[in-house]
Amino acid sequence: MDIVLLLLVAAVIAVVLLSALYVRRSDGRDISLTAKRKRRLLAIVISGIAVTFVMFLVALALGSAGTMSVSDALSAMISSLQNGVRTVDERTVYYYRMPRAIVAIAVGIGLAIAGCIYQAIIRNPLVDSYITGVSSGAGFAAVLAISTGTVFGFAIGSSFVVPIAAVIGGMVALTITMFIGEKAGGSSTNYVLAGVVVGFLFSAMQTLTLAFSGDRLRNAVFWLYGTFQNVNWSEAWLVVIPVFVMSFLALLWAKELNLVLLGEDQAKQAGLNVKRFNRGMMICASIITAICVAFVGIIGFVGLVVPHICRMILGGDHRLVLPASIAMGGFMMLIADLIARMAIQQSELPVGAITALIGVPLFAFLLMKKGRMYDG
Repeated sequence: MDIVLLLLVAAVIAVVLLSALYVRRSDGRDISLTAKRKRRLLAIVISGIAVTFVMFLVALALGSAGTMSVSDALSAMISSLQNGVRTVDERTVYYYRMPRAIVAIAVGIGLAIAGCIYQAIIRNPLVDSYITGVSSGAGFAAVLAISTGTVFGFAIGSSFVVPIAAVIGGMVALTITMFIGEKAGGSSTNYVLAGVVVGFLFSAMQTLTLAFSGDRLRNAVFWLYGTFQNVNWSEAWLVVIPVFVMSFLALLWAKELNLVLLGEDQAKQAGLNVKRFNRGMMICASIITAICVAFVGIIGFVGLVVPHICRMILGGDHRLVLPASIAMGGFMMLIADLIARMAIQQSELPVGAITALIGVPLFAFLLMKKGRMYDG
């Protein structure tokens, strides 16, 4: 019952704060567009943090191992952090649910930021965080590792076999994409075309590998659609620290991303080395994507939908869009993960399928409401 109450509180907080977007000045006149967008950003950030915290507590309370009250889950978390794990509830919360929830927040933020960066650099609202072929390269390498139990023929006896293989595969795909894009001229279009070609290549190799996976096919397919099921603390820190650091560092380049949107000529006139900047930001976004993919599989739609939602609400200024994407990405992924593990008892659905089911109608609704902003 307290879980339902907590969800209602989160909904009320979000509605109250978002309603502040439409408050007029005390003299009754509309506020300026810039002030309105700043107010919207403040509302999104505050409501995003509040809802993320609420969903984090709910994630600690719910799970396939059993349901506990939010207060019990919170007490178990605090006790395990202060005094160590002593009870069954503390073990369940600390070893299984906390790392999963924290990684879900980090992955949501990372994919949202990566998608935002790609859309700005390539100046195309249709691209997402997998445009450079990173996901296809990581997917092929991960499926190969799942099928053979080795990393490209080298035996590694640990739970890091698949993540290591996925990171290597993603970086190989990125290297090939960057090489082809540079040789083709180094423009954003060249990088996109190179990424599409490399993505098709690794997707074909992935399909052939799946055909010979035998009884390991289910594990390989489940990984490809994304899951937080096997995340533990040793993996959590390898995701959370680099993704958080690189995502928040991206905020420092918001003005440069705005310049890139104006066009290469105008960006050059403003003193920006466009090719070097684009190359660096693409590598940064691709590394974020590769780290996320390596440990939880391929989770689509977050990197496409979240930046679009923020852009439709706040406009194209990345000084507003980037922090809003951070605020929204985490709780959207938490919600998707909760649905994935609670929709069917004694079973778990792929998170990637849930993000698409949530994202498609939401994005379609916003597109019909505010899609005209993309005209021209």
